[in-house]
Amino acid sequence: MAGRTGIAPDEDHAAGTGGGKPEGSMARATPVPPLALVLGIAGLIPFLGFAFLSISGNDAGLSTVGLSPRTILSAYGAVIASFLGGIRWGAAAARGGSNLDYVVAILPSLIAWTALALPAPWDLRVLGFLVLAWGLIDQDLPRRGLVPRWLGWLRLGLSGVAGLALLVAA
Repeated sequence: MAGRTGIAPDEDHAAGTGGGKPEGSMARATPVPPLALVLGIAGLIPFLGFAFLSISGNDAGLSTVGLSPRTILSAYGAVIASFLGGIRWGAAAARGGSNLDYVVAILPSLIAWTALALPAPWDLRVLGFLVLAWGLIDQDLPRRGLVPRWLGWLRLGLSGVAGLALLVAA
């Protein structure tokens, strides 16, 4: 049965209208939903593909339309970093996070879009460190019961690969 928010409680989160688990509690371990895993891995394809093209010097014909693999990689990195902030914002809204969660949630977007204005190689360096760091920073979300534990583990793996791809291409 759906709670006040219209979101049905699941086995990873406390039921009721309190909006999450108390500080320090652990969400029960459930497996990563297969579709989340597949889509997460698919999201790494642009990181890996454009990083490879950037390093190899092959533009795969992108120059004919005025683009480069590096430009696309940095733009994709900024978009994904903004998405990472959205995870915290959504978790805070759905599960009763703190005001600090909302402030912290906007930081990836601000840093990522600022990185786009930096000269090479600093743009990809900042984005790479941002994505890597955010995989660690968001580990408090499952600890606080705001997201399922599987999301913390999935985020660590995906952020690790994506962040390293950005740094290698820098």
